[in-house]
Parts: sequence; structure tokens; C-alpha cells
Amino acid sequence: MKKDLIFSFLKKICSAIFPVLLFTVPVLAQTKDKAEDWLNYNRTYEGDRYSPLKQITTANVSKLHLLHTFDLGKDVSSMQTGPVVVDGIMYFTTDTVTYAINATTGQFKWKRARPVSNPVGYGANHGVAYLEGRLFRGASDAHVFALNAADGKIVWDVPLDIAGPGVSIPMAPLAWNGMVFIGNAGGDNVGTPGHMYALDAKDGHTIWKFNTVPDSGPARETWPAAKDVPISGGAFWTAISLDTKNAVLYIPAGNPAPDFDVELRGNGEELYSNCVIALDTKTGRMLGYIQLVKNDNHDWDVDTAPVVITTKDGKQIIASANKNGLLSVLDRSAITNQPGAPDSASSLKLLYDVPTTVRENIDAPLSREKFVRFKPGTLGGNEWNGAAYHPGLDLIYTGTDDWATAAKLFPLDSARMVPAPGGYYFGGTMQFDPPSEARGWVTAFNAKDGSERWKYQSPAPILAGVTPTEGGLVFTAAQNGDVYGFDAQNGKLLWKTSTDLPNGGGVISYSVKGKQYIAVASGMKAPLWPKPSTASKIFIYGL
Repeated sequence: MKKDLIFSFLKKICSAIFPVLLFTVPVLAQTKDKAEDWLNYNRTYEGDRYSPLKQITTANVSKLHLLHTFDLGKDVSSMQTGPVVVDGIMYFTTDTVTYAINATTGQFKWKRARPVSNPVGYGANHGVAYLEGRLFRGASDAHVFALNAADGKIVWDVPLDIAGPGVSIPMAPLAWNGMVFIGNAGGDNVGTPGHMYALDAKDGHTIWKFNTVPDSGPARETWPAAKDVPISGGAFWTAISLDTKNAVLYIPAGNPAPDFDVELRGNGEELYSNCVIALDTKTGRMLGYIQLVKNDNHDWDVDTAPVVITTKDGKQIIASANKNGLLSVLDRSAITNQPGAPDSASSLKLLYDVPTTVRENIDAPLSREKFVRFKPGTLGGNEWNGAAYHPGLDLIYTGTDDWATAAKLFPLDSARMVPAPGGYYFGGTMQFDPPSEARGWVTAFNAKDGSERWKYQSPAPILAGVTPTEGGLVFTAAQNGDVYGFDAQNGKLLWKTSTDLPNGGGVISYSVKGKQYIAVASGMKAPLWPKPSTASKIFIYGL
């Protein structure tokens, strides 16, 4: 009798618990953080770029040396890719090719070319997402496709419903809970607003779509020149982040266009361009937003992945480092994913802004008669790689560009002559300071209040990823070829080498069979940057 009662009790408990387990296990399986892997563009779904590996330390980093190099041969590209490492295999991209190599030896595994007859954009692709044996990426003809990670065979290939002139997909997607989150670029092009999609990971069909510029309603009314000027901007071209606990996606929407000509655009808010936006992952419903750059006339995109952080003292924040040369830290505690939560600007609040690079002449209006010089220039601040976070030290790190641009608006009559759909739409001409005057900064900020812990000036812009590790180090690379290893606490330069190539891609850390590695995607060929590379390579370092 007693056994029957116990059995009956256990049966009731199990019947109550098992449905919960059946619901939650798939999510937990997909979000498990394997320390040895670098699973996403920014390693974690939250985007903090923090590696919990600690074999390489402040005591032995001086012994770090080059082990292997993988040369892409004739495929010389922008090399802005953020490599992903899963179970000892590294995956990375160029505009038209996806690669897999052995992450310890650099040995070639496979590559899959997908040529594009009429490519759009600057020849950049930021990388793949990985989920359950498949890779997902975008292409410059506005397609998204999935590949088998084992052999590179294309599983499905779908065009987004906005494919057309000026639309491309260079951003690194995220794949989670059976969905692929990805958006389009082209915000500098005529008639190309941004859209974020959730695609089904099985076959690529669209689950939901979020329009950065809604078709109607209050946000659409903040584009006062829409009747005379094609709505352009608010697009996505770098990376995004995800709060897996609350199933909230955080996305950075870019600049409005014409980039420089606020007068032609009508001096409106132009929502939701230059915003950090929170979306419900299941429906695409907006949960909150904040516009970090208002009346943008410098091409200062809100462009990098917003880092989802819970600080040492338990604060729920977002770290957003962008082209305006500011680290903007936001309070996300009011963002909920409950039915009936308001779509409002009050859900994300600015806690503080701190400069990440030199800011000069930022408030001077642009002119139709003369060039006006400003810093950061149109190439950053932060470019495609954003902030990183070390949870043990409670420090936020940024790597930035310090390079001025001078811009001059077109005469008003010329400005009103809109280029053909998909054409570049800057609204003026620009001049850069000599490349010899370009510098970079690596800075550590206390997450609590934004106070500066340490700062390092590099002789060239820092465009590459910034990666803190449990071993007490911060790794990054500069455009002049330098690769750095800093003491994460005080900024002391403990290790330095060179790729002899411009560095603008991922700098990652991973482990295979108990050995930790550092890898750098190097050799950036890009029309907007001087001295384009003649080679693209992956460099693998170890002790």
C-alpha cells in the first residue's frame, strides 16, 4: 500500500515536470556554452566575446607564436569575417565563398563557392551562424542559404522578399531555437530600408519580418520628406545579439540616407534608424527601442551588436559602441517579453555615454559651400566590431578608429536629383585625412559607471574584434598588421606580433583537445580603406 502511494505520488510529479522538460531541453541544448568552441560571430549569443579559456595567461603569453597559416589564395576579399569554431573545425566566409578548415593545423577541409553575377555592397561578408550541423549565411544578391557543416553542400537557398537594387546581406546571422535571425544591408542606397527576419532553420521560410521603417503609423510619420525623397536607411550589416533567458533579440539599425543631407531628409526623427531595438524572438514584435544618434549628418550608424550584460552587481545592461565614437550603456531591466508589454522608447534607457575615440567638431553643421572636417569620420568610431565584456573584471572593452573625414553637401538643386534605385545616396562628397594620420584606441571601461580603467593608442585603426579571456588577457589586431595581447586589468602590452597584412576580421580564442589557440582573420581588401591587401589569410597562434 505504501509503495502504491509513493508510486502514485511520483507519477503525478513526473507528469507535471516532463512537459516542462520536453519544452525546455531543446532550448538548453542549443544555448549550452561550450568553453572550447567559438560558436557565434561574437562567441556567445549575448555578444560579449568573452572566452572562459585560461591556458594562455599573463605569465606565459610571451611564448605565444605562429603555428599555422591558411592562405585563401586568389580569393582576396574584405576579410571582415568573424570565424566560428565548432568541435575543432573553423568556418569563415568571403563574399562568395564559405570555408571549413582544421582549427588546429589550418588544413583545408572544404569550400563552397556561390558566385553572384551582380554583387551589391563593398564585397564584405561577416560570417556564418551554426546550429545542429548546419551553417547559415547571407549573400550580396539578398539571398540567405544553409550549408551542411560536414561537407559544405547547400541545403536550401532562399531570396528575401525585398531582393532588388541596393539590397545585400553581409551581416553575420544568429541561429537559435529553430530560427535564423538575419537582416538586409543597403541603408546608404536609394530606396533601401532595413528589415530583420526570422527564418525557419529547416527550410528557410519566413516566420516573421520586422520593418525598421514601418509602412504606416507614428514611426512612418517621423520621415517628413518621404513624399519627395525615397525612404532609405535603418539597415543591418554587422551582427546582432540575443538574450536567451528572456527570448529577446537586440538589433542595431543603421543610418538614414542621404547620409549627410539632413535638410533634404526633412529634419525628422526617422525612426527606427540609428536605434537599438528589442524584439520578441517568437513574433518579431517590438518590445522597446532607443535612438542613439539623432539627426545624423555624419554617417554615424548604430552599427555593432548590442552586448547583453548582467554586471557584477546584478544590473541588466546593454553596451552599444558605435560609429559616433561613444560607448552607450543602456538599462534593459524594463524589457519584458510578456503579453501586452508596450512598444515604447521608455523600455530602454540611457545610463551613460563615454567617448571611445577622439571626437572633434561634432556639432558643426555641414555646408554646401565648403568642406567641414569632423572626428570620428564616416569610417568610425567603432566599425563592424563592437564592445566586449569580461564578467570577472566587470570591464567593457572597445577597439576604435581615430580618423577624420571632411564632407561637403551637394548644391540643393543637385541634391534633389535622386540617383537610380539602389544607387549610393550620401548626399555629398567626402575627403579623408591622410592614412598616415589615422590611429586607433583600445579602451577598458568600468561597467558600473563608464569610468576609464586603461587606454592604449595604436599606430593604426582597430577594426578587428576585441576578445577578453579568463586567462587575464585581451587580444585584438590593428590595420597596420599588429596583433596585441594586453593584460586585461591594467592594459600592459604583454605580447605583440604582426600578420604583415591589414587586420579587420575576427580575433578569436578556442580550444581543441585541451590546447588553447588564438586565431586572426587578416588581409582586408576594401575600397574605403587605403593600401588594400594583396592576400587574405587565417593565422593560428598557440603556446
